[in-house]
Amino acid sequence: MSSRLAPTLEDVAREAGVSRATVSRVINGVRNVDPAIQEAVRQAISRTGYTPNQAARSLVTRRTETVALVVSGAGDVSDEEQNAFAARALGDPFFGRVVSGVVGHLRPRSMHPVLMFAETPEARQEVVTYLRQGSADGALVVSTHADDPLPALLAGAGLPAVLFARPSRPVALSYVDLAHRDGGRLAAEHLLGRGCRRIVTVSGPLAVSASQERLAGFRDTMARHGHAYVPLVQGGFTVDSGMAAMTELLAEHPDVDGVFAANDLMAQGICQVLRERGRRVPHDVAVVGFDDSSVALTCRPPLTTVRQPVEDMAAAMARLLAEHIRGVRTEPTSIIFDPELVIRESA
Repeated sequence: MSSRLAPTLEDVAREAGVSRATVSRVINGVRNVDPAIQEAVRQAISRTGYTPNQAARSLVTRRTETVALVVSGAGDVSDEEQNAFAARALGDPFFGRVVSGVVGHLRPRSMHPVLMFAETPEARQEVVTYLRQGSADGALVVSTHADDPLPALLAGAGLPAVLFARPSRPVALSYVDLAHRDGGRLAAEHLLGRGCRRIVTVSGPLAVSASQERLAGFRDTMARHGHAYVPLVQGGFTVDSGMAAMTELLAEHPDVDGVFAANDLMAQGICQVLRERGRRVPHDVAVVGFDDSSVALTCRPPLTTVRQPVEDMAAAMARLLAEHIRGVRTEPTSIIFDPELVIRESA
């Protein structure tokens, strides 16, 4: 009874009709290899079933082929509170979309994310130490607070990192973001175009830059159409906060006929309160959300919302980081995506 030996570099080279050194260069991501040769080697790897020895490859490239996916805040909280922070992040549809986009980009490239949470000074230092020790090649950072100190720590340490969303303070790191002001503008224009005149809004936490930008774009457009004052309640990007905000707004402005919510979860809560109060959506009150998450489809009625292409943004973030790790890109850069209005039944 014989066992088949694992395919080797020599087997791949023979199959591709190139030298062993060329195969090694392609596998290790060395630049300046002819694209046709790269493709021939990839096909030969597929046909032979060759799997690179990761330990040996890491010695050559000095890379682990893993990246830290960090959810970070600005707090200094207890262990129990940090566990709650992690649970909230994992339960948020937005974060699930980020993970999907990151994994979708990394997996075909044999790279893997390591999930880390950083809501205390100690946890943030752990992230920096983890990267300095070479346990991961770089970091993808999703900050939940404008005052998050982690981006500045990473930049100061000279570590490869890319942010999801523009940092509130200038920091020498690449980032991917949405033109949030344009999204707020789209929501305002749609509600006004429907004939809504008594419009209110539920913002996200105003410590978050995206919330500030969405609100600014919305208010500016309303002002340009003669609406100098738009009643506002600040929410927390949750269903419950949307319900509480709508309850408060209805008490103060019972004749409301249009609502802009800064995310879909809050819009879902708003629709629930309106139903309970006997207000028909959109006949009595039109509701526009933001994100175009899975919630937009499960909401009753399905939400008209401003689409944020989170999966594409997360994939772009992972691609930028890979370019920094390989040295293809050495200067900080930004990629800004455009929002679009997705019209369904709520407005």
